[in-house]
Amino acid sequence: MLAPDSTRAAVLHGPDDLRIEDRPLRPLGPDDVLVAVDAVGVCGSDMHYFAHGRNGQNVLRQPTVLGHEASGTVVATGSGVRLDAGTRVAVEPAVGCGDCETCRSGRYNLCPTGTCFGSPPTDGTFAEYLVATRRAVHPLPDTIPLETGALIEPLAVAVWAVRRAGVAFGDRVLVTGAGPIGILVAQVARAAGATEVIVTDVNDARLDRARALGATDVLNTADGAPELTGIDRLLECSAHPAALWQGLRTLRPAGRAIVVGQAAPEVDGLPLAHLQRWEIELSTAFRYAHAFPTAVALAADGRVDLGSVLTGRFTLDEAADALRAPVKDPTHLKVVVRPGDSSA
Repeated sequence: MLAPDSTRAAVLHGPDDLRIEDRPLRPLGPDDVLVAVDAVGVCGSDMHYFAHGRNGQNVLRQPTVLGHEASGTVVATGSGVRLDAGTRVAVEPAVGCGDCETCRSGRYNLCPTGTCFGSPPTDGTFAEYLVATRRAVHPLPDTIPLETGALIEPLAVAVWAVRRAGVAFGDRVLVTGAGPIGILVAQVARAAGATEVIVTDVNDARLDRARALGATDVLNTADGAPELTGIDRLLECSAHPAALWQGLRTLRPAGRAIVVGQAAPEVDGLPLAHLQRWEIELSTAFRYAHAFPTAVALAADGRVDLGSVLTGRFTLDEAADALRAPVKDPTHLKVVVRPGDSSA
């Protein structure tokens, strides 16, 4: 087919102002791939941009296409790409510049000048077509439906977080927050060898889903801190400082905590003396590096169940409804926008 030079897309102009518009596509360079987008997962960051015009310290300053969790089918490629049209792919939204010292060291997720689809001012994937560099597209096996292929991106977040935590065979793991990332983190921790994975939240419906998807125990912490001790690894996925501070006190001496949920710019209450006394390691995870292949493999062989995390489908014209859905119905985990489907 003749490659299009524009695409219909969901463009954010300001808080609660999402418009379906035609946007130009940049011409294919030698290392580029044109993807017909099948599905795009709605992330909490998309919801923050939609509701407030900002996500953390990143502020919307010009109309921008939202979305960064995408899957689709290759339509055309640049002259230097050996990838057949029709190849089904998951799209990695942030790959770094590729030239700086940080990227060359392999930590392209920390590239100082890197861009990410859907992070203003870089247009995202709530669109019928997108152009991506070849190293950002990962072929999907036939065992992964395209719809759930969009969830490879949040699964990569979970893979990277579990790697950063150093989860090992026999570990006792606490996951705070039973949202989509928390539930995926719990599944990946089990796949990494953890024998006990406890998930906490204040939403019983989400806790029930976490238990159904492999958590060995769940705790509702609406009324107070979890009464746990001897935890090897804490993965904080709720983005609530109190959950982190409470979780830190469950760790054994020399335990490790990883902040996965997006942290506020500054938080008070860090129990520094407690961390020092017991040499507890507190670190962070940001996106991922080289995690997509592992995420694809975990989903392909069924060690992580992506389909059970998917709870809603919307067309591109319904993208605003998709962004509101998890707020209106807290039982939602992950909803997707289907740009190529008029009847999602």
